[in-house]
Amino acid sequence: PVDKQPLDAGFHKLPNRLLAEYQELGTESEVARLQATADRLASEVDRVLVLGIGGSYMGARALMEACCHPYHNELPRSIRGNRPRISYEGNNVDNDALQGLLDVLGRSRPAQDINDRWGIAVISKSGGTLETAAAFRVLLEQLRASCGGNTAQLAELVVPVTGTSGKLFDLAGALGCQEIYHVPDGVGGRFSVFSAVGLLPAAIMGLDIVKLLQGAVAMNEHFRSADVGENVVLDYTGICHLMEERRGCDIRLLSTWGKRLESVGLWYDQLLSESLGKQECGAMPLTVVNTRDLHSRGQQHQEGKRDKLVTNVTIGSGNREPLVVGNSDNNQDQLNVLADKTLPEILDAATRGTNQAYRDDGRPTADLHLPTLDEYTLGQLFQMLMLATVVEGRLIGINPYGQPGVEAYKRNMNAILRGSSN
Repeated sequence: PVDKQPLDAGFHKLPNRLLAEYQELGTESEVARLQATADRLASEVDRVLVLGIGGSYMGARALMEACCHPYHNELPRSIRGNRPRISYEGNNVDNDALQGLLDVLGRSRPAQDINDRWGIAVISKSGGTLETAAAFRVLLEQLRASCGGNTAQLAELVVPVTGTSGKLFDLAGALGCQEIYHVPDGVGGRFSVFSAVGLLPAAIMGLDIVKLLQGAVAMNEHFRSADVGENVVLDYTGICHLMEERRGCDIRLLSTWGKRLESVGLWYDQLLSESLGKQECGAMPLTVVNTRDLHSRGQQHQEGKRDKLVTNVTIGSGNREPLVVGNSDNNQDQLNVLADKTLPEILDAATRGTNQAYRDDGRPTADLHLPTLDEYTLGQLFQMLMLATVVEGRLIGINPYGQPGVEAYKRNMNAILRGSSN
């Protein structure tokens, strides 16, 4: 029926299909081709610009912040594993920010060696999103200058991810791009992290995209087979729905205990907002990073309106050796009492202390615990949150696909721009 369109449920089986294709076709599969493209770019450039907005870049940024070195772009190339630096543009209309990026890229200076060379992964299903298209036009001319006008090299350094037709598809053909990846039909932008939209940038960063897909497939199997009470998708959906319906908790506060998960939270903000924020329904998502935001939002969460469900996202073990506070001869800061404590132990105490304070005041919390932070667990987490969002949409009678409300500002913006140009 028209009122149930679009029905973009293709995200669910996408990881299974891509993995099966990879196992069957090997180097001819999309996963292998994405890895090959990423390796080629990594050998040719020292920076890749990921151009996209909303779901076209937020998953990639979340993967980078969660799984790459926290200071990836600041590291020497050799310590980055010879992977490129990653920068994001086309997600806003900020003149000064784009000018600043042009400064970093060297303006119209021809590239002398790999440290000066850069490429573009431009991601837009339609190619008609103005923010991304405008940035791409500006940066394409800078890349042309960087290539010294060499059109063949230019075509190699631009990798589009787009639909099978549309403005970006046509432009890619005109540029002579040989490697063009497609957003699958039936997969909306915010559900596209397991397509080339998320996999290409992840592979460029050097992440294991097979492990990412395996995590998503494992979550699909869990969702299909686990009973209620043991099914993290259904249990999380039920908790969120009941707390909103019976306790008025219409603010979903995703409390990430660590900076590396902040962009995962922002990705989820978009997922929940665009999927369920329709017909005057839908909870409002809010991501916080603790302990940082305990010193800004913590007061309101502890003593403000009782309209929040706090979901803690915690990590069992980090990827680096725990730092110890250590002993000081002078002890002016009076921290010697904690000299043998590690930073993870302090974070754990803060987590438990905060939740005890919420519990003592009757403020509800839920917990999502990741045993570690890697591609596999991120694959599980992304798929779990997408499935939970779709299940909740069905529960409340909202189509979780499409975002008709976003189109209003686009229509008005384009009308204003075209009117003022006459």
